[in-house]
Amino acid sequence: MKKHIAQTVMALLLLVSAFFLSKEGAQLANGTPKESKGVIVVDSGHGGIDPGVIGQNEVKEKEINLAIAKKLERLLKVAGYDVIMTRKKDEGLYEENMVREKDEELGKSKVEDLKYRVSLMNEKKPSLAVSIHQNSYPDEQVCGPQVFYYEGSAEGKKLAICIQEALNEKLKIEHPRVEKSNRTYYLLKRSEGILNIVECGFLSNTEEAEKLTSEEYQEQVAEAVCEGILQYLKKQAPVL
Repeated sequence: MKKHIAQTVMALLLLVSAFFLSKEGAQLANGTPKESKGVIVVDSGHGGIDPGVIGQNEVKEKEINLAIAKKLERLLKVAGYDVIMTRKKDEGLYEENMVREKDEELGKSKVEDLKYRVSLMNEKKPSLAVSIHQNSYPDEQVCGPQVFYYEGSAEGKKLAICIQEALNEKLKIEHPRVEKSNRTYYLLKRSEGILNIVECGFLSNTEEAEKLTSEEYQEQVAEAVCEGILQYLKKQAPVL
């Protein structure tokens, strides 16, 4: 009898162990960590009635932004962070009844869109936030990614340096840019936390616009931004 009970208990223990091991294995396979390391907001610029920059190849900035943002979301989750996306599809972040055909009403919708993004960042109080964008310039020869931070934000600058260096290195930029401060961009002015605006490249440059439509290049951009973020967070971690 005792032997039978012992065998039953052992069998139950093995079943319980197998359950937890299988659950842990599934978590690892899906890239889902046991415990979150923190919260990061990923903002995909523009959307809906606001296409952003229209590139040389007629691609809309809002589409490139979202594609890169989704890839960045996946990488950060695998690294152990909870990610909050300001948008996950092609939409503007404003009340639908605000959309009008008049330019002045479209302008109001744009303001509401920006206010929503800022309020979300301030409400969630993430470890940091990044806003994904694409650049444009009258001179078609101008190219290369550039990261912006709010002037006077020491932590914003540190994050920008990490992301800028990762972008320059991973994308093998021939004429690398440096991070740049700004005090006029709405998101940077109104955000209460650490925020960088990442201009991934110039859609006004034919060669770079072509690259940015490539899923492979988008993945490289996302990997570089993720690498920069993780490098920054690693430097901020307390030394035990």
